[in-house]
Amino acid sequence: MAHVLVIEDDQDIRESVDRSLSATDHVVRLCASALDGLRQLAGGWPDVVVLDLNLPDLDGAAVLRRIRSASAVPVVVATARTAESEMIRLLRAGADDYVVKPYSAEQLEARIAAVLRRGGQPVATVLTHGGLRLDTEARTASLDGTRLQLSRLEFDLLAYLVQRAGKVVTRRQLLDDVWRSESRSLETVDVHVTWLRRKLGERASAPRYLHTVRGVGIRLSAPEDAG
Repeated sequence: MAHVLVIEDDQDIRESVDRSLSATDHVVRLCASALDGLRQLAGGWPDVVVLDLNLPDLDGAAVLRRIRSASAVPVVVATARTAESEMIRLLRAGADDYVVKPYSAEQLEARIAAVLRRGGQPVATVLTHGGLRLDTEARTASLDGTRLQLSRLEFDLLAYLVQRAGKVVTRRQLLDDVWRSESRSLETVDVHVTWLRRKLGERASAPRYLHTVRGVGIRLSAPEDAG
């Protein structure tokens, strides 16, 4: 499963892509314009972007350049342009792959899977630490056998910390690696850590797993390891 941002102005294509990718358990966000897509990206980077070129407000090639100036997120260009010179130009500009319209749902799914493999998308795994258990394929989490109801960002934040259990992680690291955004404030991290603490049944004054290291960042440690 991947988080896919689709920037496409054709409503029929958007709806078709949404149905097909959702059917294969991807989480899909849809945007009808370049500016809407860029606003979505400012709120957090997806795993992959499907980018139309003929957008109503800004050419897709310009959007691609903006994306590449800020992130290495995989981009699959969807275009009706078939000239080889155009394909070469887009790949050199930073596209990871492309599909030519009209394309099938199966072809788009295969292209997305290919760029994620090349990008080192982690394989499905189960993360455990103390009473925490996270299934990164099913995106489920539990604490002491009780299911946790986490938002996407809360799950990503907890998984990131579990993978670095025992180490202090700065708020800037979390913004860069979890939010994949430089435009968010450090207070954004504080708010989500507070929400996550509540889900884990703890408080900053009485932490069990999430320990604030004053002036540095956050360390996740199981109660028996907290020291």
